[in-house]
Amino acid sequence: MDAIILDFDGVLLESEYEGNRHLAELLTELGHPTSVEEALTHFIGLSGRDFIVAIEAYIGARLPSEFHERRGVEDARALREGVAAVAGAIEFVRSLPPDLPKAVASSSTTEWVRTHLDHLGLGGVFGDHVYSGREHVERGKPAPDLYWYTAEQLGVPIERCTIVEDSEVGAKGAVASGARVIGLVGGAHCLPGHDARLKSLGVRDIAYSFDEVRRLLGLD
Repeated sequence: MDAIILDFDGVLLESEYEGNRHLAELLTELGHPTSVEEALTHFIGLSGRDFIVAIEAYIGARLPSEFHERRGVEDARALREGVAAVAGAIEFVRSLPPDLPKAVASSSTTEWVRTHLDHLGLGGVFGDHVYSGREHVERGKPAPDLYWYTAEQLGVPIERCTIVEDSEVGAKGAVASGARVIGLVGGAHCLPGHDARLKSLGVRDIAYSFDEVRRLLGLD
């Protein structure tokens, strides 16, 4: 491994669980009963227009303006107050060798990622290497383009990079990129069988904690 690329939501930040918990409550209040488990099953890893399209397909209707307004309020609150880290994430990032090229490659905006990195006390760790599927490439996840772009910015061939991903959407692109992929099943959003779903996409290495990620990388 000559570089490490980390997804953000669900890998470093518990935002996948928190976001889908809020989504389930909101859809239920708007007349579309949805459990947290159902939201986690259908919407993990999605963002932007893909996220909205998936929800509208799920409920079989257009989302009302109230939905977008209330999601905007919740996103603003999360940015302001912060979200908890995935267990072990902060310690893991801080333990990475200082000279190891490292980056975040996320479907979220760079504002979202950088703000939450600051909340977690990791604001300076990645330097300029925070990349967004919405901002830096035309095709976001599950296309592999964001990973290729990130590796190019790091100056490391993608085959020499390790990507840590948690979602099926992200894992598809990570596997297609040609990098080594570690599927992290350590967040609160990972339901039973999540590991098997990642393996079915071609993820060979599964980690259930950051201690296992560290072991798989030979950093113990």
